[in-house]
Amino acid sequence: MTQQKENSNKVWFITGASRGFGRVWADAALKRGDKVAATARNLASIADLQDKYGENVLTLELDVTKPGQAKAAVEQAHAHFGRLDIVLNNAGYSLVGTIEEASADDVKAMYETNIFGTLAVIQAALPLLRKQGSGHILGTSSNLGHVVLPVIGYYCSSKWAFEAIHESLAAEVKDFGIKVTIIEPGAYATEFGSQESLKFAPGMDIYADYKEQFFGNLRNLERGDPEATPQALFQVVDAENPPLRFNLGSHNLAWTRGAYEERLALWEQWDAVSSSAQGVAK
Repeated sequence: MTQQKENSNKVWFITGASRGFGRVWADAALKRGDKVAATARNLASIADLQDKYGENVLTLELDVTKPGQAKAAVEQAHAHFGRLDIVLNNAGYSLVGTIEEASADDVKAMYETNIFGTLAVIQAALPLLRKQGSGHILGTSSNLGHVVLPVIGYYCSSKWAFEAIHESLAAEVKDFGIKVTIIEPGAYATEFGSQESLKFAPGMDIYADYKEQFFGNLRNLERGDPEATPQALFQVVDAENPPLRFNLGSHNLAWTRGAYEERLALWEQWDAVSSSAQGVAK
């Protein structure tokens, strides 16, 4: 673990602050004395934060699928607090359906939030962070950014894209003093399984039994306590050299390690055939 620097009050910009991790982390940051620009599509869903924390919180209405609104919210938050130390993209949802079942429109809509909404916030924040010469961009991904489950394959694909974008971003902005961390939660008992966080593709009878078994297995997953996560997150944002990727929870590493070991073994098994396709340099 990297050495921690002395904590000073930080200014956060958080999307999807109405529920789930976004709400837990916004509340925890405010409790420790930080300032938070908390955003949500429905302003009423975060109004109680203003009542509870007063001038330390700025609540803003934000639908991340509207780039102009994202830019205005980021700029308003920066002007209000004078700086932004942490920009946390947390808004997102999962599309439930097999690869055959989900329509292109359903997939596009999910990417509008999970990917293009995230990009809108990042692109709005970068000029401000560059001018500051500092800042930390956090993105809530998932351990499904490395491994895949059926039935939510399109959601997994959005997290694989999310991971690649943030890894590239980290290299591009390092010289500006801007840090990037991808938060990768495992299974947690958040509202992510609620109707607000899930969209179901129309089902096909041929997949009904398979999906019933899949959801039965999901229900048996051990889920972490989201209220146990803030102190771990604070160690990341307070670190002098925070990690690019940060597993949240105790089960991710074993699952991810197994997936990569299987991939490596398969690549090595087929390496002679793969290498034969290289040909002779001309």
